[in-house]
Amino acid sequence: MEEPIEQLTRREVLKGLGTATLGAAAWLTLRGTMDAAPNPQRRRVLRVAHLTDIHVAPEGNSVRGLLNCLKTVHELQPRPNLILVGGDVVSDVFAQNESRARVLFDLWMRLVKEHFEIPVRYCIGNHDVWGWDKSRSGCMGNEPKYGKKWIMDLYELEKPYYSFEQAGWKFIVLDSTFPHGDGYKGRLDDEQFEWLKGELQRTPAQMPILVLSHIPIVCACALFDGENEKSGDWVIPGAWVHIDARRIVELFYQHKNVKLCLSGHIHLYDRVVYNDVTYICDGAVSGRWWHGNYHQTPPGWGLIDLYDDGSFESEYRSYPYPIPTGG
Repeated sequence: MEEPIEQLTRREVLKGLGTATLGAAAWLTLRGTMDAAPNPQRRRVLRVAHLTDIHVAPEGNSVRGLLNCLKTVHELQPRPNLILVGGDVVSDVFAQNESRARVLFDLWMRLVKEHFEIPVRYCIGNHDVWGWDKSRSGCMGNEPKYGKKWIMDLYELEKPYYSFEQAGWKFIVLDSTFPHGDGYKGRLDDEQFEWLKGELQRTPAQMPILVLSHIPIVCACALFDGENEKSGDWVIPGAWVHIDARRIVELFYQHKNVKLCLSGHIHLYDRVVYNDVTYICDGAVSGRWWHGNYHQTPPGWGLIDLYDDGSFESEYRSYPYPIPTGG
């Protein structure tokens, strides 16, 4: 999803951090859903906070907003054991020059180092990919940190997709952003798809699986973010939802231990259950790119409780959102 970006100097990072302790609008809402079938013997093994589409920048209220959000995460009892960051952590480097990208990445990594008190796992979003829009970024494509290399180095990732196990659950983190001209489409390349097949095959059938992607594999909310009334047809661009969703869904159908898929990107909250897999699009910490609600979804984050029997519970939580600045 796109948002206009202005150029900024490195010095303004400190200015943005300096506003982080200012007061925020005191409103908080909660929407909850129960996913698990009643099982008095089940045991919660992991509590996960899913923060996606943060879009930090030194200007405006994004730093203050992120810190307010983190405060609600850290103060929750019991506190989450893991934070899944779902991508688009910076306002944008896709169409920015190296100077602007460095400002944004330096700011983000400083915030992670100084303010994240819970272990973090990262997913890469389209706005985290440096310079693919060559006409606007001025990149040639041969820069050492071009594309996903910069953010992968910051996250110490060998590949932009990976898996890990924790508390008896398998986590599969996908890379949704596929190059398409000066833009992108939501899809897996063939190498990553074969890797995904192998990961699912290698996972014991009794081990539940959570899949994290930036761009939704399946969602409903993208239907309401276009101008279908004008076109007379339902149209969802390939940059909004995985264009290869059919083969991914068919693959998941062969592995009944795939339980939950988390995503962001659309900045709207929804949940779709298809073939007994729950797909949750978890809104955005930034809401309408740090200007309040986006359509009917308030700025917020996802809370997921995972259980030893493969069940889960999920909530979408808002937080004290700072007063929007600008238009």
